[in-house]
Amino acid sequence: MKAVVYKKYGPPNVLRVTEMAKPHPKDNEMLVKIHAATVTSGDVRLRSSDFPPLLWLPARLIFGLFKPKKKILGHELAGTIEAIGKNVTKFSVGDTVFGTTTMLKTGSYAEYICLPEEWKNGVVALKPENLTYKEAAALPVGAMTAMYLLEKANLKKRQQVLIYGASGSVGSYAVQLAKQKGAAVTGVCSGSNIEIVKSLGAEEVIDYKREDYSEHNEKFDIVFDAVGKTSKAKAKKVLNAGGKFVTIKMLTKEKTENLERIKEFAEQGKLKPFIDKTFTLDEIVKAHTYVDSGRKRGNLVIDIQQ
Repeated sequence: MKAVVYKKYGPPNVLRVTEMAKPHPKDNEMLVKIHAATVTSGDVRLRSSDFPPLLWLPARLIFGLFKPKKKILGHELAGTIEAIGKNVTKFSVGDTVFGTTTMLKTGSYAEYICLPEEWKNGVVALKPENLTYKEAAALPVGAMTAMYLLEKANLKKRQQVLIYGASGSVGSYAVQLAKQKGAAVTGVCSGSNIEIVKSLGAEEVIDYKREDYSEHNEKFDIVFDAVGKTSKAKAKKVLNAGGKFVTIKMLTKEKTENLERIKEFAEQGKLKPFIDKTFTLDEIVKAHTYVDSGRKRGNLVIDIQQ
């Protein structure tokens, strides 16, 4: 099979497309033929080993001190189950699925992957019937992160919510989920993305290049940092008494029940993935270079096979 590997940390050109043996599922695993994957911030961070100073050494001990332990990146996927182990009962051959590999496992930058039917952090569910493989692959990480953090903030109907980084992957889902809950949403993004964020459901959008959101004259019940580039101290300036600040810097937890809910929302037309660009597996260096440029909006998809 074709797969993307990296044997050292660094810029996008450390990624190489190569041929590898097709994996075989264990008794509790299923072999998934991957049709689409994505480039997430987690993929880029692992590739470059770009961790905060206090986390750099612990992260290197987990992921590989001098070189990566896991040679294939990729956290999100959508595909078709081609084979199952004898103990797999939840899924069948031919099922179309979507989900995550987990930060520790990775591996979706390949034509095939073996995944356990159930495990602690990664989750897999049947693909939403109304979405393409590329659309479904762009859902799990961003949507589950947004859902988890909004629940952490105890989001309620009619609350005022500010989402910093509203045009990114997590932010675009946070806007939709908050709006669906009945909240009034204010997005923060660059001026070129204002119309996109409004189309997702934001009632007001702040261009961060023209206005510092912390000087805004409105107060909010929740400030949601969807890109990890603002702070609690800054958010406090616009939070109501008892208001909550949540950030993607928090540890989040992937749950099968959340992925199932996301599937339902997608099938009901209440949650739509916003895809910025699509690349092929052979264009993986170009895809990572685009993410490194800081221009990515929403999700970036890797089209692996039809």
